[in-house]
Amino acid sequence: MPRIKCHYVDCVFLDDGFCGAAAIELDPDEGCLTYSPADGAAEDAEWDEEDEAAEWDEEDADGDEDWLDEEDEF
Repeated sequence: MPRIKCHYVDCVFLDDGFCGAAAIELDPDEGCLTYSPADGAAEDAEWDEEDEAAEWDEEDADGDEDWLDEEDEF
């Protein structure tokens, strides 16, 4: 039986990085239609704008801007 590598991290069918569903349905535009989020995963994934802004502020506060000093080498 073929194994399908799954890139969803919160799907109920996820089993060690592979899909454990008996059958799946894929849509070229929408992706996996069999995907179903695990309980509690949707609650953790919900961010409001304040949480997202706070996350960016924390990253900027580290002062890690080494990429500004690097020059592109081609």
